[in-house]
Amino acid sequence: TKTISKCYVQVTGMTCASCVANIERNLRREDGIHSILVALMAGKAEVRYNPAVIHPSAIAELIRELGFGATVMENCGEGDGILELVVRGMTCASCVHKIESTLMKTNGVLYCSVALATNKAHIKYDPEAVGPRDVIQVIKDLGFTTSLVKKDRSASHLDHKQEIRQWKRSFVVSFVFCIPVMGLMIYMMVMNSHPSDAHTHHNMSSEEREASHSSMVLDYQLLPGLSVMNFLSFLLCVPVQVFGGWHFYIQAYRALKHGTANMDVLVVLATSIAFLYSFVILLVAMAEKAKVNPVTFFDTPPMLFVFISLGRWLEHVAKGKTSEALARLISLQATEATIVTLGPDNVLLSEEQVDVELVQRGDIVKVVPGGKFPVDGRVIEGHSMVDESLITGEAMPVTKKPGSTVIAGSINQNGSLLIAATHVGADTTLSQIVKLVEEAQTSKAPIQQFADKLSGYFVPFIVAVSVVTLLAWIIIGFVDFGIVEKYFLGYSESISSAEVIIRFAFQASITVLCIACPCSLGLA
Repeated sequence: TKTISKCYVQVTGMTCASCVANIERNLRREDGIHSILVALMAGKAEVRYNPAVIHPSAIAELIRELGFGATVMENCGEGDGILELVVRGMTCASCVHKIESTLMKTNGVLYCSVALATNKAHIKYDPEAVGPRDVIQVIKDLGFTTSLVKKDRSASHLDHKQEIRQWKRSFVVSFVFCIPVMGLMIYMMVMNSHPSDAHTHHNMSSEEREASHSSMVLDYQLLPGLSVMNFLSFLLCVPVQVFGGWHFYIQAYRALKHGTANMDVLVVLATSIAFLYSFVILLVAMAEKAKVNPVTFFDTPPMLFVFISLGRWLEHVAKGKTSEALARLISLQATEATIVTLGPDNVLLSEEQVDVELVQRGDIVKVVPGGKFPVDGRVIEGHSMVDESLITGEAMPVTKKPGSTVIAGSINQNGSLLIAATHVGADTTLSQIVKLVEEAQTSKAPIQQFADKLSGYFVPFIVAVSVVTLLAWIIIGFVDFGIVEKYFLGYSESISSAEVIIRFAFQASITVLCIACPCSLGLA
């Protein structure tokens, strides 16, 4: 017998089914080519040829002459079928061995591994020589029951509804509490820009006096060292830190557990430190009964969480839109197929309903009027009109007669057709489209990968910088206290200089953390 080899050629420039027909028709005429199958969406041609007569490179050249781009694909393992089965009735390792050895002896099975613990079998096979139904039959003949691993057809892994809800909630909580905090902050800023010293008190207008008075209300101390402003900010900050930041804490914990630092780690670090520092400073001030209210950072966490949770929420909404389209595509796939056995003169001998995944290449599939085509194929018998609008967007039905190609997922309208399956499983046009959309969703833009890589270095870098800031100010303070005194106004005379220095150093390093944290990298 003549040896027949198989090669795959990547074909570019095909626009429609007529291109496919053109390539197939012309190449079949060539010497040494047994059969050719072209998949439009995958841009791939599978050619079976006689290596004594023709080479893959020559085949690619023939396709090029027809006006398409063609390159021979090196890794030809693409054509292997993969089958995941659940096998029931195995009791011990010898059962596993029996199944594996029998399957490996079967012609066309390339690889097989059976796991006793999970009752699963993973089989790679050559779809030319053997099909999933044959494999299942072999296992059944050995006395085990077997079924396909049920694929989740609902595309639930592409559903972003839960994340959208969670980030929306996070955003709303942060936003509600952020507004009053920002209001207080802006109010204090405006008020503090007016001088309110006792010296100028008597020559102020009554309005100014009024303004400085209301600013005093916020500075008014409920307890020694605890001003109304700080107390209100603290109350508003707690819910945000807990509810708004909940998801960030979880993500950050997971990241740290695996020894990586992502944006969430920075957010959590900055907000927690800002919150804890402010809280501790308040306690210290109350313990000291300080006359001057300490500077706190309670306004930082709510504002950070607002921006970042808004960003995450928008991101998931956008992802959800693409996923919706994809889920609709997946729902177009037929779930079952009617396989028929033909006798001489195309007489129907028998028919059976099987799962779409079990249709093998070369099977004869019957499609009734109103039914969906389960696989890509060629019409053998029957005439009908077919609605292919899911691929072409063309609402007018297309006439199909023996020899026409049909696309999986399109709808048969008025006549019953018998088709021979040419592309099954993951090779059908519809599966290829789904795969392309999925890949487009999962692959990152190069700039995004770059940003992710940077943020990996960025987090430790910022932490290091803020630690350096802390140490630098402590050293400066102990060397020359005057500098710290110049920048750190309003500390009470009753505290030791060492404490002033450490407080100021902490304030500086926290500022670094807080400012660098929501940096555009993280938000973008």
